[in-house]
Amino acid sequence: MAPLSSVVIERTEKVREADFDALSVGKRGVTPQLEGVAKTQTEGDRKLVRAGDLVINTRSDRRGASGLARQDGSVSLVYSVMTPNPDLLVAEYGHHLMRSIPFQEEFFRWGVGIVDDLWSTNFTRMSRIRIPLPPKSAQRAIADDLDKVEAMIVKLDDLAAALRRRLTHTAAVVFKLSDAQMGQHDDPHSPLAGIPAHWQRTKFGYDFFESTERNGVNPPGPLLSISEYRGVELNTRTNGQQPSFDVSNYRVVRPGQLAANMMWLNHGGLGVSQYTGYISPDYKAFWISKRFEPRYVHHLFRSSRYVDYFAAISTGVRPNAQRVTKTVLDATPVPLPPLDEQIRIADQLDAVTGRIDTMLAKVATLRDLLVERCSAFITDAVTGPKDVA
Repeated sequence: MAPLSSVVIERTEKVREADFDALSVGKRGVTPQLEGVAKTQTEGDRKLVRAGDLVINTRSDRRGASGLARQDGSVSLVYSVMTPNPDLLVAEYGHHLMRSIPFQEEFFRWGVGIVDDLWSTNFTRMSRIRIPLPPKSAQRAIADDLDKVEAMIVKLDDLAAALRRRLTHTAAVVFKLSDAQMGQHDDPHSPLAGIPAHWQRTKFGYDFFESTERNGVNPPGPLLSISEYRGVELNTRTNGQQPSFDVSNYRVVRPGQLAANMMWLNHGGLGVSQYTGYISPDYKAFWISKRFEPRYVHHLFRSSRYVDYFAAISTGVRPNAQRVTKTVLDATPVPLPPLDEQIRIADQLDAVTGRIDTMLAKVATLRDLLVERCSAFITDAVTGPKDVA
């Protein structure tokens, strides 16, 4: 066992994005910057990354966002960049070690902060973490085996991404309306662009009414989360951010209500709940008027038509903190088809999303199992039960 500071050197050089391509750091490790990632407004405030460096997001609620850089580039100042000592640490072993569950748990334990979403572990604190440091030959053998497992995980991620694209495409086809139907004065960027003439038009604030119900001393149900992929779901996480001990101020959600993460609407962070439970006090819940079929509402606001619109109307001082305010949301135009058409649209999308959600659940289960096995493999290899010689 050795402190991390004894096998890596922090890299703190600042560069401009114009000189070094932006990199993303997430579940896939260090990659060229992904589409849709928020970019900083200050071009010069970035850290240099060289091929062979290890990079990790200092925000402790981004567990697993780390990995080995395969190319030169630049990252936000929120990341720690480290150069491994080649005489002591095999970079590929460091890649898998930092992405293992035991390291993530230790990384989170060393973090500090005043609120959940500002909880972070800087390099100084992280450098004190003691890591298992077997001989370099064993490090290489561990890394070679886990590279094969990671390749399987990448294939699963690709499959999940393809399924989600199919889901988005299906919804887009259903909500894609002919340009020929567009009125002469319609704004082509409006969610109402091209709606059939017999559909009514309304605004969010006319038909969606904020619920102010809070838990109090007796929560009516379990903790819920809002997934960008599935909407409102049971929170089954055993790691990562958890609710505070006092949940009396958490917002109650009832079946048929629309729940929304106002800082994640531009990623599909909303949906109609099937459960009674509670969500973060920073989220919102809305009762839906009888003029709307809740399932239609669920698919409509999660479609690309509205995800793109929410991205256009969101504001904020930080790229990762773009919020749609309640005032702006109330003014959002909403198409109101006859109720029978809403039901037909919802039935069509329910059938497709149900099949895809089942496949996504199976992919997620297998992925979680592989990640768990990776962590167990490292533990067994460095403690003796697993022979990697």
